[in-house]
Amino acid sequence: MCKDCGCSLTRPSHGEHSHDHEHHSHGDLHSNPQLNDKKTLAVIHKILDKNDIEAAHNREHFEANGVTAFNLMSSPGSGKTTLLENLHEYTDLKYAVIEGDLETSRDADRLKAKGIDAYQIQTGSACHLDAFMVHGALHHVELKDLDICFVENVGNLVCPASYDVGTHLNVVLVSVPEGDDKVEKYPVMFRRADLVLITKCDLLPHFDFSVDEARAQVKKLNPEVEVLEVSIKDGDSMAQVAHWLKTHRKGA
Repeated sequence: MCKDCGCSLTRPSHGEHSHDHEHHSHGDLHSNPQLNDKKTLAVIHKILDKNDIEAAHNREHFEANGVTAFNLMSSPGSGKTTLLENLHEYTDLKYAVIEGDLETSRDADRLKAKGIDAYQIQTGSACHLDAFMVHGALHHVELKDLDICFVENVGNLVCPASYDVGTHLNVVLVSVPEGDDKVEKYPVMFRRADLVLITKCDLLPHFDFSVDEARAQVKKLNPEVEVLEVSIKDGDSMAQVAHWLKTHRKGA
């Protein structure tokens, strides 16, 4: 995790979601044993507050163009890009993708090869996207003809949960090969989710993964969230994802 940006700090966990557009309270930072000097706290407050202001600006930009934005978060290799590569076969919604990775443009190139507009953000050493990075990318994405814009965050189950990037809803993926314990181990991410996708479900016969246990842990953290089981090899499951996105578009 970053040492100087505040992303290692726990945000309030009373069930707020990015679409609430609430300004995050940072009062819990003072009780964090890692932080006991006022100067450090002041710097972190400033960074987080500036990010939240920029995130609100990004949301306004999406809304001015009639676009609903979804923040996709997960650990590396859970299938975010693969999901987006195949989703266009199951929906008539027009979408583009803002990609976040430390290095390379491989994911954006994969999407472009499928005819999907994508813009790559290379974060260098940063383990998450922030609102300023996304704002910069918006200048390279033509929003006016879109229904949806996905922000595919850096693969990481910790830091992306702490940063509002200006999207409306959060989609969190956990794949079968990762194990059903990831939900309990990384609770902040799943508390912030509006949709949880259990991906690569075609591999269930080959891994010790309990869908029931994963669902129970998610519901314990976030009782209202919807959980879908997905495999790109199962058209019905992909159609369910497409339907959820369509019904959760802003104003739908």
